[in-house]
Amino acid sequence: MDMPMLTPLPAAVRAAARGLVGAMAMTGVRTFTESAGILVESPPEAIVAEHAPQKLRRLGEGHRTAITELCHWAFGAAGGAMFSALPQPLRKHPLTGPAYGLAIWLSFEIGLAPLLGLQHAKAQRPVSRAVLALDHIMYGIVVAGHLAPEQSPSLHRRSRSHRFARLTAPPTRRRSAA
Repeated sequence: MDMPMLTPLPAAVRAAARGLVGAMAMTGVRTFTESAGILVESPPEAIVAEHAPQKLRRLGEGHRTAITELCHWAFGAAGGAMFSALPQPLRKHPLTGPAYGLAIWLSFEIGLAPLLGLQHAKAQRPVSRAVLALDHIMYGIVVAGHLAPEQSPSLHRRSRSHRFARLTAPPTRRRSAA
């Protein structure tokens, strides 16, 4: 009896999942750098502090932080899905992921932060900017999937069916030399 083949998830869904994981990893880096005094305020925190609706700003710090992180993770997932729209040869290049993450950071630093007039962007130290740049490069590496590359679909199907065949095949008996 043949087992039904699992169809691989669409590229956009896989890339969105990697974007979500990358944004979650960034949360860890930001938590560490804020605790170590390297980063005073992250970009998502600055946006919420200066531009979120009053109702959100009035929430307790824990709830506000949770909502801020959920929004950042959703943005990370969306960024991952957008990465999948790049042509495949470009996505496969080892520098595309880091460049993509850096481009997201630069678009915030050069475009969105000045447009919103964020104090965060005006008061940042060079060390904080470097940490955020590295943080986004890490995001790009995760989104590109270079840390855990996918197998090609044909190789994946072959290895799966081969494993299944070995598991379901009747045991072979060795004949003893008499």
